[in-house]
Amino acid sequence: MKQPVHRCAWADPADPAYIRYHDEVWGVPVHDDRMLFEMLILEGFQAGLSWATILHKKEHFEAAFDGFDAGKISQYDQARIEQLAADPGIIRNRLKIQAAVTNAGVFLQMQKEFGSFSDWLWSFTEGKVIYEYGPTSSPLSDQISSELKKRGMKFVGTTIIYAYLQAVGVIYGHAPDCDLFDPRENVTEENS
Repeated sequence: MKQPVHRCAWADPADPAYIRYHDEVWGVPVHDDRMLFEMLILEGFQAGLSWATILHKKEHFEAAFDGFDAGKISQYDQARIEQLAADPGIIRNRLKIQAAVTNAGVFLQMQKEFGSFSDWLWSFTEGKVIYEYGPTSSPLSDQISSELKKRGMKFVGTTIIYAYLQAVGVIYGHAPDCDLFDPRENVTEENS
């Protein structure tokens, strides 16, 4: 794949990890449940912080959270939560750590109910990618956020879910001046 020269403004050109994320990960459709869970957890930890902060701690997050194994994370007890809260390699926010544990349990329930989390998530778009640029939330992210909250998930507000949908490729949102922009994207005067 040819590497873009012009990228979305958020992709810091001085940060190789950010460039790699922008060019190779962000906006690529994901159907693997483990990866969908990983991104859901990381987006929750990102709330109120920059994605760069999460990106640079990603390997440590993966080690600290047992490779993002939802089954293992759902079993974390208070002692494990305290251990994570003392780990300087991750974001040490107890509410976010507890949310990861809670969300893991809900995630597992959803896998049982729908066959896979991927099947559930992609059903909202009938398996199709949505091409849009500009918003930070949408009726789609509102709906998915609401469903996840009803099931008991935390740190899944509509803005977090919109960012999540972009990250896992349900929404393809590269900017019009980015070489990865797709002309199928809905660009209007208010969001261009």
